[in-house]
Amino acid sequence: KQYVSEGNFREELYYRLNVFPIAWPALNERKGDIAPLAKHLAERHCSKMGMPVPQFSPVAVEKLLQYPWPGNVRELDNVVQRALILSENGDIGAEHILLEGVDWQDANSLQYVVQSAETLVPDVKPVAQAESVNRVNTGGEGLGGELRDQEYAIILETLVECNGRRKEMAEKLGISPRTLRYKLAKMRDAGIDIPS
Repeated sequence: KQYVSEGNFREELYYRLNVFPIAWPALNERKGDIAPLAKHLAERHCSKMGMPVPQFSPVAVEKLLQYPWPGNVRELDNVVQRALILSENGDIGAEHILLEGVDWQDANSLQYVVQSAETLVPDVKPVAQAESVNRVNTGGEGLGGELRDQEYAIILETLVECNGRRKEMAEKLGISPRTLRYKLAKMRDAGIDIPS
């Protein structure tokens, strides 16, 4: 209503959307929901990845409860995903709970995340080591060009792995078939030969 009175929100749209107002407190006002929600998020991600569900240590739960959660549930979800990676299929301790602005000042934290991710998925080659990276060079400059080249290399590797089956490629890459078609067209436009 305040935005309507200030002229920043259309009044008729406010009434169209305001069929049944729900007051939903922020996550930091619902401390009792944090631990069960973190457990639920961990269970959800573990079931997707076929991992055993870890337990949160009491110290880890206390760390979650002390944080103000300005990003609400989405931020908690990110923290839980990071903790799952860092815990390396073990129980989650306070050292695995990396909170924004609290635990990320140290550059070593990022190195630890990278090392943990490599041990969690050892059979995945870093993109820089992939053979097809050498075949792909769109001449892009700077970080954006390098990222695009790496993306193209991953798409080409997946194309070979899936024997050109576009639907399987899209599923493996975690994108829609339409997005895959778009990316393949961009690669063709960049002069990259796409095997059929």
